[in-house]
Amino acid sequence: GIPENAGTEKRQVAKNIVVSNSDLREVFFIMPNGDAYLFEPYSTQQNLTTNNFAFRDYFQGSIKTNDVYLGNVINTKTASSFRGGAIAIPVHSSSKDNSNIAGVWVGGIDFKVFDKDLQSLNLPSDERVVYTGYKGQKIADSDINKSKSAESFAALNSFKNALNGKSGSTINTMDNTKMLVTYKPVKVFHNTWIVLLMQPIPPE
Repeated sequence: GIPENAGTEKRQVAKNIVVSNSDLREVFFIMPNGDAYLFEPYSTQQNLTTNNFAFRDYFQGSIKTNDVYLGNVINTKTASSFRGGAIAIPVHSSSKDNSNIAGVWVGGIDFKVFDKDLQSLNLPSDERVVYTGYKGQKIADSDINKSKSAESFAALNSFKNALNGKSGSTINTMDNTKMLVTYKPVKVFHNTWIVLLMQPIPPE
């Protein structure tokens, strides 16, 4: 990316967005070829472990849809890795020609904010709610003891049903325990997140 004292106008825009949105960990601008242009806070840019983000689904999705795009769960490409996601929107060099993309603005979301929301529900200890991305990777968890662990729910029938647009309940076996799993898809921009409520089935 560019040096800290360059691109001051764009940097100030990014700084203002970060300061005014507590849900965003960073804001950055990517060139049309996927190369990093600038990150704020600048310390994030200094700790990057890759310089090109063309492989990220949020970058590809925003270019393809020419719209706001929320990507899947990712482990950030920074030295201090964390579970998060990114919301991206393409920018055009001319308002008259939407095919001329000048780059993509991206906001990096730290999913801890969703963990806190779910954990504030104070569910019974044997019940659990999780949010997952469209590939089944966990976004947030009501169980504080499991919230830091990476998990995939892609193999569950409840997840598959929700991904196909259905809502309802089914029995899934998890950790050798039969659970009643209530599921619901939630449309988030061009993607689908899944909400799963897991409750143990009392023994007969």
